[in-house]
Amino acid sequence: MWFAPGEVRREGDTPDYRFSLANERTFLAWLRTALALIGGGFAVDQFLPDLRWAWRVGLALALLAAGALCALRAVNHWVRCERAMRRGEDLPVSRFPALLGLVVAVVAVAMVAAVFFGWDG
Repeated sequence: MWFAPGEVRREGDTPDYRFSLANERTFLAWLRTALALIGGGFAVDQFLPDLRWAWRVGLALALLAAGALCALRAVNHWVRCERAMRRGEDLPVSRFPALLGLVVAVVAVAMVAAVFFGWDG
């Protein structure tokens, strides 16, 4: 259903448009978060050339991977919520926000350690 959102309309009843639009705004917020994480990954790689290679690449890849997962999760969550609203079910729950927060916190701590201990020279 990711690539055929019209298929979602075949299920259940049309919800109040305000709820569908709120679901879309949430989807766009997740995409903005994904773009910020991806931008952060590129920034670490490009703007910290004095950082040891392993630190720089590790942090950059962690941010890029988190951004990619966040973008994929956005689509999945949008579809799941839209289907639940059409079926009159409870909205789906997810551990992803907590996982993403944990990943960002770990990367932030690693970046602090890299700044203090990871510079060449």
